[in-house]
Amino acid sequence: MNYKIFLRVDTNLTASSAILSWFEQINQPPLLDKKILWQCQTLLIEGFTNVVEHAHKNLPIETPIEIEAVRLENSIEICIWAYGEAFDLKQKLQEIGQLEANEEERGRGLKIMALLADELRYEPTIDNRYCLFIRKYY
Repeated sequence: MNYKIFLRVDTNLTASSAILSWFEQINQPPLLDKKILWQCQTLLIEGFTNVVEHAHKNLPIETPIEIEAVRLENSIEICIWAYGEAFDLKQKLQEIGQLEANEEERGRGLKIMALLADELRYEPTIDNRYCLFIRKYY
């Protein structure tokens, strides 16, 4: 199986429900473990929210965010392409510390993503954007 879907949205948190509706396509045929779908939905929305609130915080609402999801034989991959400043994901995750010890609201989403994802990266692309790459095995 190799099923790929693509979506482009504005930099606006109100797109969250449309993104989740769009993502339902990836669940055909339905995953046997419903928890995997819920975790992927959580990863998708946390990633999208981080792009809107951080990477795109000083950019116009019309700045596009492109999202791709691919369902493979044993995993789901999600790519979220963003503009904005460079960001060292590994360093930020080290700074945040343990989820239980994090009294601040900021950074908790990243920690949740790191716990749920089997692979999580934020890397520059050749077209001067950044890709938040998420992989979840099932």
